Amino acid sequence: MTPTTDSRGDGSPPTETRPERISETPGAHDHRRERFVAGALLFAFGLLAFMGIITAEAFYPGYNAGVQEISDLGATRPPNSVILQPSATIFNATMILSGLLVLGASYFAHRAFRDRVVTAAVAALGIGILGVGIFDGSEAPMHGLFALLTFFAGGVSAVVAARVIETPFRYLSVAVGGFVLALLVSIFAFGLLGLPHPLSFLGAGGLERYVAYPVLLWFIGFGGYLMGAAPETGSVDPTDSAPANTPGSR
Repeated sequence: MTPTTDSRGDGSPPTETRPERISETPGAHDHRRERFVAGALLFAFGLLAFMGIITAEAFYPGYNAGVQEISDLGATRPPNSVILQPSATIFNATMILSGLLVLGASYFAHRAFRDRVVTAAVAALGIGILGVGIFDGSEAPMHGLFALLTFFAGGVSAVVAARVIETPFRYLSVAVGGFVLALLVSIFAFGLLGLPHPLSFLGAGGLERYVAYPVLLWFIGFGGYLMGAAPETGSVDPTDSAPANTPGSR
């Protein structure tokens, strides 16, 4: 550590400056780096997923985003599954790469925050997305199970991420995650009761996008938050607040 140029009036050794002590806090640099890497991976995931879906839709003849589900881009449901190229390859590759990005982000987020709840939620999302890409819509019931894991893990991730967010963004995070989870529960509840969902006018594809797109947008925002400057860590020495060689500083 580099000492200040001023010595204490009582002859005691000079002390280091506060900025220098903070910058040399063990692990502080690694913490910021791991936050940044986790954020970059999540930002890339959100952007890649959006662009991959849009690209696959563009190559799918007559695709109707209101009527058709997102997974139809990879393959429609059995028994008479329809697989159209190159949309299927684009969509499945996008999901596989997205899943790997999220899994990588969960690793770096765990190293940065050591929060097992957040790590588990984000890792579950990565596994779900990876499964969606490996098992396309024609692979029942595996595709449906991984899709369900993806939707729920996405909502849960937004809610529990408030544990590591230190700005008012935490409230928006909980709101987005809560909305997604509430919508998912309502879809199942109305389905079990045999009643039409209040948002059924959006169509199956539109309703599914009301679940998926808020999560993707939130992850882009969360990734940006993590890439921002991390809060400074380290204790502050009260003696540093009083200038050296001044009355009351001894």
